[in-house]
Amino acid sequence: MGMCVPSVAAVDVGRLHLPAGFHIALYAENLPDARQLAIGSQGTLFVGTREAGRVYAAIDADHNGEAERVGLIAERLAMPSGVAFRDGALYVATVDRILRYADIEAHLTPPPLPPPPEQVVGGLPTATHHGWKFIAFGPDGALYVPIGAPCNICAPEFPFASILRITTETGQVTAYARGVRNTVGFDWHPQTGEMWFGDNGRDMLGDDQPPDEINRVTRSGQHFGYPFVHGGELRDPEFGTGRRLDEFTPPAIKLGAHVAPLGLAFYRGTMFPPAYRNALLVAEHGSWNRTQKSGYRVMVATIGANGKVVSYAPFISGWLEGEASWGRPVAFATMADGSLLISDDQAGVVYRVTYTEPGAAR
Repeated sequence: MGMCVPSVAAVDVGRLHLPAGFHIALYAENLPDARQLAIGSQGTLFVGTREAGRVYAAIDADHNGEAERVGLIAERLAMPSGVAFRDGALYVATVDRILRYADIEAHLTPPPLPPPPEQVVGGLPTATHHGWKFIAFGPDGALYVPIGAPCNICAPEFPFASILRITTETGQVTAYARGVRNTVGFDWHPQTGEMWFGDNGRDMLGDDQPPDEINRVTRSGQHFGYPFVHGGELRDPEFGTGRRLDEFTPPAIKLGAHVAPLGLAFYRGTMFPPAYRNALLVAEHGSWNRTQKSGYRVMVATIGANGKVVSYAPFISGWLEGEASWGRPVAFATMADGSLLISDDQAGVVYRVTYTEPGAAR
């Protein structure tokens, strides 16, 4: 594992706001463009990037809640945003293929040198517009891979604007969800096993439409509207003519326009209070094309037994100060102790969120 990682500016976590009892600290620094996170079986944190072309590894060898080593697993890859860990191997999604680094945690301290990665999925589209990928293994053991629309608004042929289900052992590929413009985060409800995913709505329809979406998949093959209907409520001015709103699966949650939901994760740990158990965390990465910026925060959704959303409220804010942002949350990972890791591609860091009962000794 190479150790030549550029440094980034210091980050002041004291500017962030969390509910009483929650605390946030830096877990790993010097991670420019940090995107998706995955945790290895030995506790290694793997971090993908988009523009940087790198995959990092961060190691907290003394288990003090802060990684003291950050190094490179790979570099000069095509938007290796997505990372996933399974059976000792690190899976990395580039634009057009999925790579597998076998027994990765045995090769973090040379020698021995890590073997070259194996390509487990190839032949994916090479379009870079929405070409970066969030990947995750589902409860069924299959790898789920989104293929974003290669445009702001268009009617592309399959597999664009979809989420694919891939059996890595056989290479079998099926369409799991369609009409998905650009999802950069999904997770499965711990009790129902249903996938929930974010979708970033189209641009150039003004400041306040269409709503970004969080969607719930209740059966394979559902169509979520793109490019015909946005947010379950708005027919596209170019592609929506003659289409009915009820042709498509509406969102479970309609978000603000352009807030850009990226990472989604159900909280499965036990450190946080009971109200957070199985709650859905959402990283609103933030708008780039609104007159007044929105997003730049982490939200928490409480979901009832019937799959209906009971509440959607801020959890962490403070990255946006006026119209200037100093950080943008991207993705989550839950550690074995129940603490929550959050990546930030603007600040180039990973945060760790912990909880202690207010008034209790820390």
